[in-house]
Order: sequence, then structure tokens, then C-alpha cells
Amino acid sequence: MGVLLLVVLALAGTSIGTMFVAPADLIRALRGIGDPTLVAIVRDLRAPRVMLAALVGAGLSMSGGALQGTLRNALAEPYLLGVSGGAAVGAVIATAFGVASPSMVTISAFAGAAVATLLVSAIARVVGGSTDTRLLLMAGVVVGAFANAAILVALADAPPDKLRGALWWMMGSAADATWSGVGRLAAALLVLGSLLVWWARDLDVLSMGDESAAALGVDVNRATQRVFLVASWLAAATVAAAGLVGFVGLVVPNIARALGARRHRGMLVVSAVYGASLMIAADLVARTVRAPADLPLGAVTALIGVPFFLLRLRRLAA
Repeated sequence: MGVLLLVVLALAGTSIGTMFVAPADLIRALRGIGDPTLVAIVRDLRAPRVMLAALVGAGLSMSGGALQGTLRNALAEPYLLGVSGGAAVGAVIATAFGVASPSMVTISAFAGAAVATLLVSAIARVVGGSTDTRLLLMAGVVVGAFANAAILVALADAPPDKLRGALWWMMGSAADATWSGVGRLAAALLVLGSLLVWWARDLDVLSMGDESAAALGVDVNRATQRVFLVASWLAAATVAAAGLVGFVGLVVPNIARALGARRHRGMLVVSAVYGASLMIAADLVARTVRAPADLPLGAVTALIGVPFFLLRLRRLAA
């Protein structure tokens, strides 16, 4: 069902736009046959954009699912934990220093995410003496706010044209998708996502609590740290590719569990499929609801995620 939904949305995302492309013409254009203009629109503009949106959704969903399992908190996700903000700081600083290589920007985003992860853990330990999940969430909000401030300081003397582009990137967008960018994110998702799936058994055990996990032979600290770091790097890869997009990692894993995916291996795979579908749909809304203008992709996902977050928070507090 999820795969069918993903295929339908991918076809819709490639067909719908300023100029509608009929299914038969779409297939021909994807094969490089027909009107050269139509072929260029489909193969060079829409197809990479749809692919990038799908990969971003899958990566954020898998990252959020892993973080929720590690912290045993259904409200955890890269955006709320400050990981995405840290990745954005790394990417913006690299850009501010004139780094033009996409690979170097991605590495800078990884570094920013790693620093943010360490800061969140350190703040939680200093405040509470332990890595309590509620303290981690609050520390993540603080680090995220600090990251936004750091970005604004870095862009304070930027030229107006670069400032507008950077702010748009901070709100998330798949508009500048290229096949090379798709390839880089696909490679990151393949490697990092596979690691998370490989460690799914550890996540199953960690969800039982630290004492039970230790009794079953799992090194709790090591398992927690490596999953946390890899999930953070996966989120960083999506930030480097499409900017800040929040709440996808919160919403989709909860949907996957509601659909019956209880064990983490199945939950991560289902989350990747439905996360890709959600992001393609969100990007389609972003570029069609006020066409020809593009809405920020992060704003569209926030309109979905914020009410969901409040609903989950209310249920957890009840």
C-alpha cells in the first residue's frame, strides 16, 4: 500500500506543474522521446526535484524513528533536538567563507550536526546529571534557537541577494534539485540508513529500558551514542540537500507505528516509504498552491507537524 502510494505521488509530482504532462507524454519524456522542451522539463527539473523530496522525506523519517527509539520518546526528532539547526549552521558558515563545493558543504553540515548533538547531550547532563529524555528535548530547543541566532549573525553583512537565498534555504526547498545532489543524498541514505536498519535489534532492546538492555548484553552507552550520531548525520545530509525541513521525523514514525510496525527494523523501512510520500506531497503543495511562486517546504511540513506535535503532547500528558 505504501509503495503504491509512493509511486502514485511520484507520478503526480512529475506530471503536475505550470504545464500539466499527460501520463503517456510523461513516460515518453522520461525515456527522452518527444518535444525537447518537455523532455528537459521532466528529466532535468521535475524528476530530480521529486527524487530529492522523496530522499529527504525518507532520510528525515528514518532519522526521527531512530532517535525516538534511542530516547524512548515519541516526540523526539532531528529538528526539535537541534540537530537540523546545527547542520544548518555548519552549511551556512561554509557558504559564508566562500565554500562552493557541494561535498564540502555536506561535510560542514555533518560537523555542525555532530557539534549540536554533543551540545544537547552536555546541556542535559549539566542540568540534570543524566541524559533524561525530557531534558534532551528541552536542550534541543535551546540549541536550535542558538543555531538560528548563529545563522543570522553569520548572514548579518551578506549582500541582499545572497541573504534572500540563504533565508529561503533555511526554510527548506527542493527547487534547486540536481541529479548530482540526488546522487549524494542517495549515497548517504543508503549507507547511514542501512546502518540504522542493521542496528534495529539494539533499538528494540534499548526501548525496553537501560537496565533490561544491559541485562540482555547490550552496551547501552555505546549503542545509544552510535545510533544517535548516525541518525544525526542522516539528518545533516538532508539539511545539506534541501535546507531545514522540520517535523517529518516526528510525524512519520508515529504513523508507521500506528500502522502496525512495532519492531524498529520494520518501522524504519515503513517510515522511509511513507516519509518519501509525505515529502513529495508537501513539495507538490509548495509549488502549486500559489503557482508560479514556491512556498517554503519547511513551512508546509510545519503546518502538518505542529498540530500533530501538540496532539501527541496532549496524549502523553494525559
